[in-house]
Amino acid sequence: MSAFTCVDAFCGAGGLSLGLAAAGIDVVLGFDHDPVAIKTQHANPQWIQHRALEATLQSMLRGRLLDELGMVPGELDFLAGGPPCQGFSVQRTIGNDDDDRNLLVNDYGDLILEVRPRFFLLENVPGLGGRRGRAMLGLFRKRMAANGYSTEQQTLDAQNFGVPQRRRRVILIGMRSREPSLTYQSAGESTRFPWPDAIDDHMTVWDAIGHLPAPPTDGTDHPDVPNHRADKLSAVNLARIRALKAGQGRTHLPRELLADCHQRDADAIGHRNVYGRMTWDDVAPTITARFDSFTRGMFGHPEQDRTVSLREGAILQTFPLDYYFVGSKVEVARQIGNAVPVKFAEIIGRAILLAAGMRDADAA
Repeated sequence: MSAFTCVDAFCGAGGLSLGLAAAGIDVVLGFDHDPVAIKTQHANPQWIQHRALEATLQSMLRGRLLDELGMVPGELDFLAGGPPCQGFSVQRTIGNDDDDRNLLVNDYGDLILEVRPRFFLLENVPGLGGRRGRAMLGLFRKRMAANGYSTEQQTLDAQNFGVPQRRRRVILIGMRSREPSLTYQSAGESTRFPWPDAIDDHMTVWDAIGHLPAPPTDGTDHPDVPNHRADKLSAVNLARIRALKAGQGRTHLPRELLADCHQRDADAIGHRNVYGRMTWDDVAPTITARFDSFTRGMFGHPEQDRTVSLREGAILQTFPLDYYFVGSKVEVARQIGNAVPVKFAEIIGRAILLAAGMRDADAA
């Protein structure tokens, strides 16, 4: 059977590529505008077998991607990507429809129509399918329909697919309309795409990182575990985390340890899940691009008086233990937090292969 070829647009540190490859998809090229993320891919030849290019989406238009592939329109099987749309993120209190990153969805549509893959994936934050993003996504789907693609969309939570983390994402799958019209059942409805079934047992924080040794207390890397380091906390944040049990956040802090803004509005609903600890027997919160900061979420270790380390964040994103991340602490945290969880990508990849007739339903 011939290979099912794929390009990973917005490939970042490689989470989506790793998962798709694990599913059996032949990732032939990835590109991203972030030079440090591309260096990370180059630093992992044991995992990354394809070319990874530093390039913007706009620079890959007007035939360049096809030239890089040595292909003609319609030859590529699968174009996958998650155009950054932080303006629609539910982490933001106000949606910004004019955020330049949101325009990348339109540019991604341009690339799809240039390359004409059999299938495409658009993965993004839940806000893209919510009130603020629905209009833009609707226009995108209408444009694809007018150009011969049918689309299916669902919001999936990665914790239901073997990822030890709550992470809801909009998954939009496009298929050329002339692809075989098979029917599948998902949540009692008929669809053209075989959406994966949620699993019953969730992987907990303990399952994922409970086996790791503690990182050095001085903020340096562990000598035997790559990227296993966590910042030293300030005196006040050290006092805060010591006052909390696993699963507790800022609403459990004594008033004298609250930040000034929280003291003024101690009963406010917003930002409850900051200055918090994870809990061993549950999944982690969404790993964001600032999970390295105790002030940015429930990113405290369940027992130790520190944030989770960079390596622990990577494991919660289901990266391999020996996958090495290049860059400063902030750059590495951003790469990890922005990635598609590897296991989640693998599950989506298997479903793509099933829809393409490249995988038996019993093996999906």
